[in-house]
Amino acid sequence: MAAAPGSGGGGVSGVEEFVGLRAGAVDPGRGGRRRRGRARGSKNKKRSWRRLGEQPLGLQLDRFLDDVRLQERAAGGLVAEKPDEALFFLDTGNEVKDSKLNRGKKKPLRIDVILESRSQVAPPKDILAYQVPNGKKLKRKQQLLERLTQRGVVSREVRRARARLRNPPPAKPKATAGPGEPPNRSFYDLWADDNPLDRPLAGQDAYFLEQTKKQRVKRPRRLQVKPSPVPAVEVTPAGGSYNPSFQAHQALLSRAHEVERQRQRVEEKLSRQLKLPTADQAPTQESRFQELCEGLLEESDSEIPELEPEAEAEICDVKPAAAAPPRKKTEQQRRREKEAKALRVQRAAERAARQRHQEVFRLRGIRRQVAQRLAELARRKELRRARRLAEADKPRRLGRLKYQDPDIDVQLSSQLSESLRTLKPEGSILRDRFKSLQKRNLIEPRERAKFKRKYKLKYVEKRAFREIQL
Repeated sequence: MAAAPGSGGGGVSGVEEFVGLRAGAVDPGRGGRRRRGRARGSKNKKRSWRRLGEQPLGLQLDRFLDDVRLQERAAGGLVAEKPDEALFFLDTGNEVKDSKLNRGKKKPLRIDVILESRSQVAPPKDILAYQVPNGKKLKRKQQLLERLTQRGVVSREVRRARARLRNPPPAKPKATAGPGEPPNRSFYDLWADDNPLDRPLAGQDAYFLEQTKKQRVKRPRRLQVKPSPVPAVEVTPAGGSYNPSFQAHQALLSRAHEVERQRQRVEEKLSRQLKLPTADQAPTQESRFQELCEGLLEESDSEIPELEPEAEAEICDVKPAAAAPPRKKTEQQRRREKEAKALRVQRAAERAARQRHQEVFRLRGIRRQVAQRLAELARRKELRRARRLAEADKPRRLGRLKYQDPDIDVQLSSQLSESLRTLKPEGSILRDRFKSLQKRNLIEPRERAKFKRKYKLKYVEKRAFREIQL
């Protein structure tokens, strides 16, 4: 293949030939007649160069330069300037003839041609690869070490390294053993009083350890007990399998049926309570008045007897007598009252002594009463413990809402599939985990937040739509 025109030594370059700058050519911007509508502007402004790049000549020049850069990266230079031997390889089917025509060169493999690097564009220099942190400091330190070595002075780092070589430290066991290896330490109780972690803190001041955060916080006893004995993942009943037995499936169906009946009873009770009375059962004006006056007239008649007018006048004329002034007690009265009080105290003391004396003979009965009381307390304690154990699996009331059991995932007999491929999934794993957390008293029962509009929604009819309607 012959070389392309312009590839010789005295010709113009490809860029000059593309732009049209040949020998003897005239600049269309200076000489000759000016073209109509040509944009003029200064060449020392970036704005003018940008405007030039948006014009057809600038766009063509950009495409040409992009093509030149692509040839430099892929072919190692302009294809028009390369000889035919560098671009083509003759293949006639005869190895001897091909060797003569190709001047002894063997035909390269396609993979070698693809992987061959012929680009003339140098890769960008990675400046960060040549930068070393504290490079000047390390360079001065290296120069100092070289000067000390020349004078026969050994640095401290070298002396320490030689000392470690002479007296190597004892080999310490590995902190952690590898997979399948026995542990390198003995087992110990982390919460015991004599564990190895608390030995360095033994004998020190408790206040000092508390303020320096070196003493471990005492774990409360309530954190060592699970909030509920319910397992984290409950096993689905046998009737919920994709291929259950007849008895297990019927048992699960009856259980789901009972739950649905209970829910229907609650709905019917609520509807009966909220149902309006019929016309026959509706109260009338007379029945309302009678209900309001129920029991008022009979009580007034029975409690307040009727009096004759003369008796009422006599009662009104009677005036209350004035209270008599208190008289001063005599010495004899005071002495008798004191003797009576002393006699009452003496009789009470004698009665208490007789009672204590009689209680000695009642020891057997008192013991029997104490035994009965203790037995009653033990029975009540056992009842409370049994009630707590029975209610341990039930979720507690943690918030304003009450826990509601999720629906039982069960399929009817006609919906059962014959294989896992045709099985339809029931329920949701996310909802099952959420309900499990509520049942185990880890989170309180919640309901989805409802959107509440702050302002009333306002509808506006656009003018264009109104014009169409008119």
